[in-house]
Amino acid sequence: MEQSATLDIETLKITQEQFILASQSLHLQRPGCDAVYPVGLYGWRKRCLYFFLLLLLVTMIVNLALTVWIMKVMNFSVDGMGNLQLNQDGIRLEGISEFLLPLYVNEIQSRRDSLLVLRSEKNITLNVRNDQGQLTGQLTVGSEGAVFGHSVETPLIQAPASEDLKLESPTRTLTMEAPRGVEVSAAKGQLKVSGRKDLQLESTEGEILLDANTIQLGSLPLGVYTASSSDASQEQAVYEVCVCPSGKIYLSSAESSSTCQAMSNICLWS
Repeated sequence: MEQSATLDIETLKITQEQFILASQSLHLQRPGCDAVYPVGLYGWRKRCLYFFLLLLLVTMIVNLALTVWIMKVMNFSVDGMGNLQLNQDGIRLEGISEFLLPLYVNEIQSRRDSLLVLRSEKNITLNVRNDQGQLTGQLTVGSEGAVFGHSVETPLIQAPASEDLKLESPTRTLTMEAPRGVEVSAAKGQLKVSGRKDLQLESTEGEILLDANTIQLGSLPLGVYTASSSDASQEQAVYEVCVCPSGKIYLSSAESSSTCQAMSNICLWS
C-alpha cells in the first residue's frame, strides 16, 4: 500500500510538471512568427519632410538677406535711420523728406544757416486746435496765395523781391490793428488800397498823416449848395476839398473865401 501511494504521488508530480510546461509553451510564440513593425519615415513621407525642411531653410535665408538689404538701404544706425535722427530734443531730418499721412508735432525748426521749405502738389494747410479739439486758427497756402481762417499776428508781411504783395478779403472785412500803429509802405512801387464798399481809416488817439509830394483823390463828388453856384460850377476850374462832419470828402467851387458848407447836399445825404 505504501509503494502504490508513493507511485501515485510521483505520477501526480510528473503530470503536474507536464501541465505547467504545456501551459507555458502555449503563451510563448515561435521565433519565426514574430510580427515586424518598421520604425521611421519611408517613401513619399520622407521626401515630403525633406522638401519642407529645405523650403524652410530657403525662406529663412531669403528673410535674412532682405532684412540686411533693408537695413543697408535705409541706413539704419543707433541714432536713427537715413535722414532721420533721434535725439533727446526730438527728431531731426536732414535733406528732403516726404510725409504721406498727417504729421503732429509741437515745433518745426530748420537749421540756423538754412531755410525751412514745405512743398506740396496742391496746397499746404496748417490747423490750430484747442484742448477741446475746436479749430481756432487755420492757414492754407495754395494757388490763390495764403488764406487765413482767423486772425494773424506777425511783425512783418513782405513780398519776395520783384513781386507784388496783396492783402485781400473777398467776402469779409480786412482789419489791421496794432497798439502802437500800423505802417504800410512801398519803397519802390505803388501802394494801392481799395475796397468794394467802404474804406475806413480811423485813429482813436492820434492823427492820420498822408505825406507825399502829390496826393490825388479821384472821383470826389461835387457839392452844390445853391442853384447859382451850380450854374457857376460848370465853368469852374479850381476847387477846394471840403470835409463833412461825418468825415465824407467832397469838392466845392473855390472862391475868395471858403465855400464849404456843413449843410451841403453831400453832407446831408451822406
